[in-house]
Amino acid sequence: MLSGTPSPEFCASLGAGPLVAGVDEAGRGPLAGPVVAAAVLLCKPAPKGMADSKKMTARARAEAEQVIRQHCAFGIGVVEVEEIDRLNIFGATMLAMSLAMERLCEAVQHTDLETLIDGNLTPEGRCDRWRWPARAIVGGDGKEAAIGAASIVAKEYRDRLMAEAALEHPHYGWERNKGYGSREHMEALRIHGPTPLHRRSFAPVAQMEMEL
Repeated sequence: MLSGTPSPEFCASLGAGPLVAGVDEAGRGPLAGPVVAAAVLLCKPAPKGMADSKKMTARARAEAEQVIRQHCAFGIGVVEVEEIDRLNIFGATMLAMSLAMERLCEAVQHTDLETLIDGNLTPEGRCDRWRWPARAIVGGDGKEAAIGAASIVAKEYRDRLMAEAALEHPHYGWERNKGYGSREHMEALRIHGPTPLHRRSFAPVAQMEMEL
């Protein structure tokens, strides 16, 4: 599910004033798989336990994702490997964030949103699909609950994609390393070569292809 349509109770909880969504991504660094971004509009009062997904246990992260999906509105943007290689990973990340916001707007039937984005750059002026006021916050996934919620949704969704991909490509350990360049993954890449899900624009994959 790439978006979550809020309940009438959620819509009523938003009240007046500007709506502020949190945006974050997962999967910029891996050698394989898509980059995924999520945009989340929290219910009021905001659910507890929203934090940087990288610092949460798997169980806490999974429980938090269920709360977000049940009580908040969200959109997810997925950019596949072909686009990552065509645009570069930065451009692909900006596109994924834009797609996530488009789907969030569709879910809430509201386009007048402001955004808080984890990091030091936003898609504003960097992706032609981006059209929302944006503020970048370094370490925002640990400072702003909405960004923390977006980091949780993005990571959980991408982790499931990589676990599914591991069933088709079992040699690389993606269910464990999620496509990052672990020793297990690099050794499998050396033995078996790249799959269609490997990012050929990333140096370790390109170098491995040259050596095969």
